[in-house]
Amino acid sequence: MSCAMRSLVEDDDRYLKSFQLFLERSSEHKCMQDFIHGILPDILASIGEGKANLNMMGVGSGAGEIDLEMFSQLHLKHPAVTVDNQVVEPSAQQLHLYKVLVSQKPNLDYIKFTWNKMTATEFEKHWKENHLTKKMDFIHMIQMLYYVKDPGATCSSCSSLHKGGGSGPSGWGKLWRTFRTQLCNTEISQCVTTGDIKAYLDSKTTSYQSYKLLSQMDITECFTEGDQRGELLLDFLTEVLDFSATAPPELKRGVLDLLMTSDCSKEVDGRVIFNNTLEVLVVDPLQ
Repeated sequence: MSCAMRSLVEDDDRYLKSFQLFLERSSEHKCMQDFIHGILPDILASIGEGKANLNMMGVGSGAGEIDLEMFSQLHLKHPAVTVDNQVVEPSAQQLHLYKVLVSQKPNLDYIKFTWNKMTATEFEKHWKENHLTKKMDFIHMIQMLYYVKDPGATCSSCSSLHKGGGSGPSGWGKLWRTFRTQLCNTEISQCVTTGDIKAYLDSKTTSYQSYKLLSQMDITECFTEGDQRGELLLDFLTEVLDFSATAPPELKRGVLDLLMTSDCSKEVDGRVIFNNTLEVLVVDPLQ
């Protein structure tokens, strides 16, 4: 990443604004909820079979909406099972929103929440330094492997359900393959794709199941100079803070031109619709 450009994750407020706009403009949470209600229950059924208590962990859980959706499905399958849940989230704002959400939801007495305001790397260090040996029955990492230095090592530490953006057929994959060296923060794996994670798992002969989730996002405002919503969406797409203002002109032109191509988007009723296709990897415990 050019020294003139900074990673979006360096500004928590800006990141949250762009992320919320992304959720408003995309069908991401809808397709995740469809997966949670349609496919995940059978996975959770096998995990909880014959157990009175489950140890679960959410790494990069954000504001907790998806976590609580999963717990709801788990409780339907195993109404007598209690849960010890480790929440690992570095954003103080997101962690606060999660706690507020929990306080507003009834019938969560079966879950014990432990809040960890730290990154996945910090949590792993904390776990080792305190000689904690409790094994997790289920770990999920949603939209977070972009923000660790070594995704492979994180996968090894966390046998997981991982939802990764940027698989082969999505616009994310094309964007990141084309501009990886210009856009990506070299300190973290911002441009990691599901294809990268699958290649790592295959190299370790680790078994997993893959599920494609069709999703799209309206990015029309990205092509209107000075539009605040468009600039927020560009920040989210590129993971660059104030991309429009800080990117070299040739890079900005290149990104916008690519986003308009059929590799990334299509035009529907005068709107530019980005291919936001997702992929879920359900990974068996790593040995």
